[in-house]
Amino acid sequence: MQKIYLILLFLSTGTAMAQKIDERFLEKLMSENPLLKDVIANKDSHRLQIVYTQINRDAKNVPSFKSYTYNLNHDVYYYPASAAKMPTAFLALQKLNELNKKGLTKTTSMLTDSASNEQYNVHEDKSSKNGKASIEHYIKKVFMVSDNDANNRLYEFLGQAYINNSLKKLGYPDAQIIHRLGVSVSEAGNRHTNPIRFLDGNGKLVYEKLAELSTLKYIKRKDFLGNGFYKKDSLINKPFDFSIKNRLYLDDMTNMLLSVLFPENYATNKRFNLKKEDCNFLYKYMSQLPSESTYPEYDTAEFYDSYCKFLMYGSEKNSVIPSNIRIFNKIGVAYGFITDVAYIVDFENNIEFALSATIHVNKDGIFNDDKYEYETVGWPFMKNLGKCIYDFEKNRGRKYKPNLKKFKLKYDK
Repeated sequence: MQKIYLILLFLSTGTAMAQKIDERFLEKLMSENPLLKDVIANKDSHRLQIVYTQINRDAKNVPSFKSYTYNLNHDVYYYPASAAKMPTAFLALQKLNELNKKGLTKTTSMLTDSASNEQYNVHEDKSSKNGKASIEHYIKKVFMVSDNDANNRLYEFLGQAYINNSLKKLGYPDAQIIHRLGVSVSEAGNRHTNPIRFLDGNGKLVYEKLAELSTLKYIKRKDFLGNGFYKKDSLINKPFDFSIKNRLYLDDMTNMLLSVLFPENYATNKRFNLKKEDCNFLYKYMSQLPSESTYPEYDTAEFYDSYCKFLMYGSEKNSVIPSNIRIFNKIGVAYGFITDVAYIVDFENNIEFALSATIHVNKDGIFNDDKYEYETVGWPFMKNLGKCIYDFEKNRGRKYKPNLKKFKLKYDK
């Protein structure tokens, strides 16, 4: 029996429409592709979930969305990993706008101090042009190479309660971003966020964010996965507890991305409080490749162009992304989970679509053993899924050709 799922699409009228999504479309499309069949045959063990959004324009170039899902289920947990950095980055710009302090912008020098033994000072960033840290520079690094430290500075600027309460107000009540990434910090330590100072060019204090303690009440969850996990060098033979780790539904992530790319399609109370210049800044660095970056300047042997572009290009170092294709996205990889939330455009063939997917590759069911099938199963599937949808889009008829000039951007180099 085919599953019919309800997905909320926020309309410009300010109401949310529950749209019935028939999974048969994606199932049929993917079943015709031999490169996808093995994962599709084991979709549940891979915890596979997909959201594909067609974008159609009218005669005035106004976009409308039609979404298709596959195996989407909010009760099936996936760990979003670095994909959680996307709403954190959006909220950092939103908070600057809400503070509305004279001299406080995304380029203002940012000095992160410490107030506990689980925190540390960060007073500079040598990869920036002036050697100083800023919200702007952290967001650049978050999107181009998924930098964990940059994300954690944004998390500390926002505070745990602000992040989650803001997402709830935007219509994502089940979203949970409750910890830093890539570092070992206790649950209590993640409730505490650092004091931060913002200084102008003369070293004068512009704004000070004090140390905070979040009293946020978590949604109670029972997300236990796998057969066991390693704690240091010891194997613990019981399921791994994800119940106090970040959670973001895949369809929510899709809406977050589309609300920034197409704010006019979302009611004011359903979109992040961003200025047009904020959106243009995000468009640039969501799509800029490491080889195009001046500050930071990346070693492209390590940070190759497909490094954070899983859909369409996997994670192959020799992948060449043609200039007519741009991918505006955020990826996440950890604990055998691979996630990518993307908007893909082809300026030459007048193609645009959104595609979000998550897959779990952990055949032995053991976490923290570094035995995940990223290279053999995960990244190839993501690449082939993206190409499957792209090929369909290339042949899909459109009444009106989209004008995509909004997304033709000037990059650093």
